[in-house]
Amino acid sequence: MMRRFFSVLLGALLLMAAEFGPAQAAETIRIGYIPVLGSSALFVLDGKGWAKEAGLDVELVRFTSGPQAIQALTSGRIDGYVAGVLPLLQARAHGVDVKVVAAASIEELSVVARGKLASELPKEAANALTPATVKAALERFAVEQGHPARIAAQPPGSVPDTLLRYWLKKQLGFADPAKAASIVGVGIDAAQQAFLAGAVDAVVLREPALTVVEAKVPDLRVLATGHDMMPDQPGSVLALVKPDAADHQAWARTLTALFVRATTLLAQHPDEAVPYVQTALGGGMLDDAVLKKALERSAASFISDPSRIVAGVTALQDFEVELGLLRKAEPVSDLFNQTLWRPTP
Repeated sequence: MMRRFFSVLLGALLLMAAEFGPAQAAETIRIGYIPVLGSSALFVLDGKGWAKEAGLDVELVRFTSGPQAIQALTSGRIDGYVAGVLPLLQARAHGVDVKVVAAASIEELSVVARGKLASELPKEAANALTPATVKAALERFAVEQGHPARIAAQPPGSVPDTLLRYWLKKQLGFADPAKAASIVGVGIDAAQQAFLAGAVDAVVLREPALTVVEAKVPDLRVLATGHDMMPDQPGSVLALVKPDAADHQAWARTLTALFVRATTLLAQHPDEAVPYVQTALGGGMLDDAVLKKALERSAASFISDPSRIVAGVTALQDFEVELGLLRKAEPVSDLFNQTLWRPTP
């Protein structure tokens, strides 16, 4: 009984420390991220100085893909990450106690085409493409060109790669995604450049790349929006290593609360986030008007409740097992801590 009493007391003290005083971290908290709009909450809380005000020393570490960040996570080089959720299941399978503590965004990914593939689509259906229409266009392209369309995504195991295959098979009805398209797995920047150069026929894009590319490719056509690919499509998340450990609880709760605060700002006042996202993603190279447009278009996709993506994560993991990309399914519920993101009553 005494042990239980002191355990409860310790938990209460940690909670009070997170709510009413600076959350002193013993050392730098290293958070990996992917340079996409879905990571914007991290850029906002860092740029506004909220972490420092709360007594946290947060270091942002940039990666070009989820699997690359997972390697750093499993080796202990970062304490958490803001990126796609699926690679985290592989990290847990390798013994890493990492949990999603908040969602960041949903329905981030879209598939866009140009050139010959775009020309296969009926112009009158620009805003009402059905799965059957898109499938027929891909089939005609393969027959006329003598090879499947080349679609750039990120490396196997990443959310863009898995979701592209899921869309091709489950939404469009192709029996074998690998035969429906020639999928090119490269980094985010390389995928965008390949599409701009005409080296691929289509690409999986997130914002702000989608807005940037739209302005540069006059014949661009959207094959599928994020909602078309999967309603409530799992996007970026905030995941932390051992958020329930006694020496992590205070800073994990504080960091999560700040992340949710930033996500709320993005959803309600996206224009306020422009300078912070510009610094992180554009380095001054992106036009503010383009970035503002990308943030405003994405405002409704910035969410915090991780329960919104549990079903999607389960479906995509089962799909990876079906494809042989994963040996077995991991318990999806174990991946989520659904209490830290909630405002304290």
